[in-house]
Amino acid sequence: MGLTRVTVAASRMRTRRLRRLGDWTINTVLVGFTVLVLFPFYWLVTSALKSDAELLHSPPIWFPTTPTWDNFVRLASGAFPTWFKNSAIVASSTTVIGLILAALAAYSFSRFRFRGGRTLSLMFLFIQLFPVAVIIIPLFTLWSDLKLTNTYWSLIITYLVFGMPLSTWLLIGFFNAVPAELEEAAMIDGTSRLAALWYVTLPLSLPGLAATAIYVFLLAWNEYFFALTFINSETMRTIPVGLTSFFAENKVDWGGLMAASVLASLPVVVLFALLSRYFVQGLTSGAVKG
Repeated sequence: MGLTRVTVAASRMRTRRLRRLGDWTINTVLVGFTVLVLFPFYWLVTSALKSDAELLHSPPIWFPTTPTWDNFVRLASGAFPTWFKNSAIVASSTTVIGLILAALAAYSFSRFRFRGGRTLSLMFLFIQLFPVAVIIIPLFTLWSDLKLTNTYWSLIITYLVFGMPLSTWLLIGFFNAVPAELEEAAMIDGTSRLAALWYVTLPLSLPGLAATAIYVFLLAWNEYFFALTFINSETMRTIPVGLTSFFAENKVDWGGLMAASVLASLPVVVLFALLSRYFVQGLTSGAVKG
């Protein structure tokens, strides 16, 4: 009997040790992975605060000995504020319009059954099969004929065309998860179909709306090829196109490039920070309201 108790105690001790070892291993892997992911951002920020001598120093300097804001000051007095404004207008407009159109399209595919609906929804994704190089010239010719080159609308409409298919399909899945009976109950109480969509379906689909908003915003904020082709005016450049001006024939302005990259990343970080709570809020509100 005593031997059995000793054996059980030893087995439990080994189990606890193995569990602690497993937890330690998992935590070590997670910490290492986190460091690996965050290191490029650390290097980007610290490089933006370095002087030209420190940026070109060999071996590399891991942290600036005398942090300086000169690179950011140069950006503020240059063309970067204009690039930032142009990108903000294009990305925010594309996101708002894209969410409205994608929500309406996804709702119609999710709630209504009509002939050819399945085929039409699949055709939404058909445009994703075409590489950009194939349609860039026809699009440029179209915008030139319509006098829309060097305008925000040439980029906004183009980004909407490319962002709508996946945005619609994302929202279809979330709308399908919302019981139609909730909308029917709201309409019995006297609300219209659009009011039921606004007050019932959309609040319960906040995770999908947040994910779609992030996708569309990133698409418009980071796109380079269309912006380079459709925009020829210096005052209409977006950030991805403007960043190429830091590369000269025989020199690269690394300090300005790093500082501009830091500022260009801020809206994306802020967007994730603002919308991250809506993922949880959307899931919990769906459970409460249901």
